[in-house]
Amino acid sequence: MNTGSPVTSGSDGSSPTPWPDIEQIPTGIRARLAAKIAHRLFHRAVRALALRVEYPDGTVLGRDPNDQNAPRMILHRPEDFALRLGAGGLIGFGESYMAGDWSAPDPAATLTVFASSIETLVPAPLRALRHLYVARHPAAERNCEANTRDNIARHYDLSNELFELFLDETLTYSSALFPSTTPPPRWDDLAAAQRAKIERILDHAAVGPGTRLLEIGTGWGELALRAAERGAVVRSVTLSVEQRDAALRRIAAAGLSDRVTIDLLDYRRVQGEFDAVVSVEMIEAVGYEYLDTFFRTIDRVLAPEGRAVLQAITMPHHRMLATRRTYTWVHKYIFPGGFLPSTQLLAEVAVRSTGLVMRERLSMGEHYAHTLRLWRQRFDSHTTQITQLGFDPIFRRMWRLYLAHSEAGFRCGYLDVQQLRFERRGESADGSAEQLPQRRFQCGRTESVP
Repeated sequence: MNTGSPVTSGSDGSSPTPWPDIEQIPTGIRARLAAKIAHRLFHRAVRALALRVEYPDGTVLGRDPNDQNAPRMILHRPEDFALRLGAGGLIGFGESYMAGDWSAPDPAATLTVFASSIETLVPAPLRALRHLYVARHPAAERNCEANTRDNIARHYDLSNELFELFLDETLTYSSALFPSTTPPPRWDDLAAAQRAKIERILDHAAVGPGTRLLEIGTGWGELALRAAERGAVVRSVTLSVEQRDAALRRIAAAGLSDRVTIDLLDYRRVQGEFDAVVSVEMIEAVGYEYLDTFFRTIDRVLAPEGRAVLQAITMPHHRMLATRRTYTWVHKYIFPGGFLPSTQLLAEVAVRSTGLVMRERLSMGEHYAHTLRLWRQRFDSHTTQITQLGFDPIFRRMWRLYLAHSEAGFRCGYLDVQQLRFERRGESADGSAEQLPQRRFQCGRTESVP
């Protein structure tokens, strides 16, 4: 069974279960006590939310229980839900969805309500004690060179066929850039919007005939293809065996193998000099501890007049500071070792560790919300094919929640995605290195940083 989950052997020597924390409900006195506390906190929170939380006995909770248009959360097994929530917090909340303790006709809408109130869901006294009860990242998932390939493989090497079922023809697994988000984009708009995103990155990296381009994070090769078609000489590095194989096939089919090299290589090991460096939504896999290393690598290989363009998922700086050590459901089941930076953090790391400075950025979080909506709809429409690939019902619920959870984050503004251009910084009139001013950027707008 291709579940994408770690397999744990049974303590009695029985066959291993791929989902030990889903198939076993927390038990014991501590679990029951924690469940009671979780039950009270959950009731307190949802009574203030624009939701309909529906119980098997007909009870409905929410700010206005009679609002038939509010997003629905249907509790099928309230006791099991409370036990998982009490034992695991937000990880338990996600695991209870995987187990089928609750469901939602539109999980993205339901999760958007929760995400919009993230600052107030937990009472302030308990938020102050966050460090005492939240889980910590396992040492085995730190993004040192010894661990990173395994972290990447757990997500990106699941199955090329799985990704092909819900991605568009470009096989681009990152935010698209639509001409407009009004009216909401349709599936037929997605491939063109993905290409527009890539072309903008290449434009801002000044990629053209003869450009020596380094791409950190290959994906399935669409950006490398587009750059090679412009006449660039491309070196792309990845840690995903599955993605590399598929990308090499696509590049060979396009007759561009003489212009593109794809290496199975950690970014830290790259040597040479490049006129441009690009990386699309790979920095989220770098980890908080290694951001300086990532930027120093770019600085080391970038030619004196070169440019670096990153597309990065970001979160507000204060939320990043509060959660950067927290181990979440997404870490446990989707992106081990992942970390979402703030734009402020990326600018500060570049200034303190390199000769680079952020020159321009484009905020496009709303575009990612629509990209994810289209992926989720496509994923849901291919249940039979996903099952035939060997993915079980728990995996399918897990990935539906992951896509909906991500969409909700961008819908409410808790998450953003930005294209960031870095160049060598000059010197001011007094000979000191120039500094990057802090500004707020509105969604969908591009602003230059002087």
